[in-house]
Amino acid sequence: MHGMPTSEIEVSVVSNKGFWLLLGDEELFVPFSEFPWFKHGTIEAITSVEMLSPDHLYWPLLDIDLSVASIRNPSAFPLVSRLISR
Repeated sequence: MHGMPTSEIEVSVVSNKGFWLLLGDEELFVPFSEFPWFKHGTIEAITSVEMLSPDHLYWPLLDIDLSVASIRNPSAFPLVSRLISR
């Protein structure tokens, strides 16, 4: 054995503004302003994350599913629905 296995995903820093997510060689910031579901989560809940597929993350203690694409580009996935008036 050549050392301890490393996880593919890790939360490295949690602040009052959000948290940093390490996905392999990529670092992504998850701001609470864009992802408010995490704002009142405990450190344990935020750091307990699973990678279900390369683009699917799951936080079981918060019951939150997110696409990695939505973290990379939150403006492409707005939180507010747009109703079309007729």
